Amino acid sequence: MPGFDVNAARAQRLEALGRTWPFQLDDDTFELPTELGRATARKLRDLDDNDVDGLLHLLLGDEQFARFDQHDVTVQDIGAILEAYGKETGLGLGEG
Repeated sequence: MPGFDVNAARAQRLEALGRTWPFQLDDDTFELPTELGRATARKLRDLDDNDVDGLLHLLLGDEQFARFDQHDVTVQDIGAILEAYGKETGLGLGEG
């Protein structure tokens, strides 16, 4: 009897969600990953709980974070982005 097929489960998740989760801010669009690799998860774990910029930089990457940093964004805006991201991807980042 075959066991759990990780590749099939991953393919199903990616088909349902896509590889990225887009969000818009002003006239700009950004994309966060819908799945995180173990290396990224380790880097997230090592961030201070209050390091919002570190979290966003890690998830967005250098180019997107540089664009994101040009916008006037509040902590509440970031909280709303992370809440929606967590609900839609199941990643639950930024939760206490």
